[in-house]
Amino acid sequence: MNNSVTNTVRLLGAGLRALLVLTLVTGVIYPLVVTGIAQGLFGNKANGSEIKADGKVVGSSLIGQSYNLPLKKGQETPDPDLKWFQGRPANGLGANSVNTRYKLILSGATNLSADSKVLIKQVGDAKAAVIKDNSVPGYTVKPADVPADAVTSSGSGLDPAISPEYAELQVHRVAAKNGLPVDRVEKLVKDHTTGRTLGFIGEPRVNVLELNIALKDLVAKK
Repeated sequence: MNNSVTNTVRLLGAGLRALLVLTLVTGVIYPLVVTGIAQGLFGNKANGSEIKADGKVVGSSLIGQSYNLPLKKGQETPDPDLKWFQGRPANGLGANSVNTRYKLILSGATNLSADSKVLIKQVGDAKAAVIKDNSVPGYTVKPADVPADAVTSSGSGLDPAISPEYAELQVHRVAAKNGLPVDRVEKLVKDHTTGRTLGFIGEPRVNVLELNIALKDLVAKK
């Protein structure tokens, strides 16, 4: 009997020691080492790829934002603020009513099929809006000029970038709304166009948040 109690106590003690050691190693030491390495070597990425402007964090280079006007009385969907470059449509799996900087709270595609009447209407409405919003005196957008990313959301619904073609399509409207020369806004787009990763992966792209920050600085200097 005494041997049985002694063995039980010994096993419980060994199990407790193992629990404490594993908790210390996997719950304290390992996270601290990984965090230290991440902060030391990849600080910006580890912190969410933050983008700063005027000394403040204004967003992430990995997540798209909305550039809309405040909701009017009785309005459910805000109008885009056309003085800014607009990103891709943000159609996804869920809405976010808390952090309104980001419209979606769930990352994901619409899951609508290519022949879905809902999707066809969304694309048609988006295309008509792109043509209307970006046609300004002296520059008319044709239906054939509208790139696919201007009327469809990405697989995540949170794409932070647009194609150079969509950015260039918006140049005349942004220039007109901000009282800027077209050539200066065109240069802004070219300066913020990123090529394919390693020269062959993905497509050329323009980060909308970074572009709008540069636009804000350009407007301030005019």
